[in-house]
Amino acid sequence: MKKQKLAIISNEKTYQNKSNYFCDNVDMKSIPEGLKKDFHIELFVRKSKKIRSAHKINIKNIIISSGIFSYIYKVFKSSNANNKYLIISLSPYTFMMSILLFILGKKVFIYLRSDGYEEYRNFSKYFGPLFYHFMFSLACLKSQLIACRSKLLKGKKGKIVSPSQLNKKWFKKRKAPKFKKIKLLYVGRLRIEKGIFSLIEIVKKLKLNFKFTIVNSEKLNSNKLKNEQIKIVQFNKNHESLINIYDDSNIFILPSFTEAHPQVLDESLSRLRPVIIFPEISHVRRNREGVFVVKRNAQSLSNKINFILKRYKSIQKKMLKNKLPTKNLFTKQLKNIIIDA
Repeated sequence: MKKQKLAIISNEKTYQNKSNYFCDNVDMKSIPEGLKKDFHIELFVRKSKKIRSAHKINIKNIIISSGIFSYIYKVFKSSNANNKYLIISLSPYTFMMSILLFILGKKVFIYLRSDGYEEYRNFSKYFGPLFYHFMFSLACLKSQLIACRSKLLKGKKGKIVSPSQLNKKWFKKRKAPKFKKIKLLYVGRLRIEKGIFSLIEIVKKLKLNFKFTIVNSEKLNSNKLKNEQIKIVQFNKNHESLINIYDDSNIFILPSFTEAHPQVLDESLSRLRPVIIFPEISHVRRNREGVFVVKRNAQSLSNKINFILKRYKSIQKKMLKNKLPTKNLFTKQLKNIIIDA
């Protein structure tokens, strides 16, 4: 079967070092690399002045732009070579590209990874959701929507996919946890909407013998957040190397205020490490075993940690029943949606 041409439009800031390209978001590595088996891929990204080394993008055709006008020009210039476009997430940059591609009469897919209404509310309680609604309403008029949850479609037609970075390695050679000291873990960005700063203030009040490790792909001056019990690790290795970090922990905590389909939750569950979340994102539990909801305070968190530790083996036994999505499944879902359109 002859490969189709597919251009991927992203808001992701990407660092260029000679002919090598690096990004912080693993999706911007795995999606193009996964689809290149079935498509001729052109990836459009924004230029990052800051050094990023977390994930090297291994595809040939990466087109990088330093500003919005450069971005528009390069997308327009290559439009004769591409008929199908996959826009990853909706932002001011990708919104403008969707309008341009609509004018050019191209087939556009918009992949919604998160709830933009909630995310933009973090910038402005009232005007943020209104601004996102304006972008969402116009961008979706002639585009085919793909989402990781039906809620993100806001009543519009679209296809649902199950994003994942899990391969066979994540389900093999699981290690038994050690309990000499309680080991808590967070993997993700240091952002207000991710709830990590709120969580740090809560764990500082815990009257437990614990160690809290924060794994972040970005290089930040975060010494003020550290103390004897809190350790911040900059992670810039192969994504599968995270397996050892999960294995070294007892409990994973996901403190986000807004999430759609957090892949770190499935990563922790695949290594049989229980997960604690807060009420704002209780919907991500989706009947998975080993996911516990607590109130956003030290007492509730402490009680649940003790509850999990006392029942750890029985909880792990139930977690074996979880049916988790895989990277291969996710890539196949995207491929079929794009090819069949």
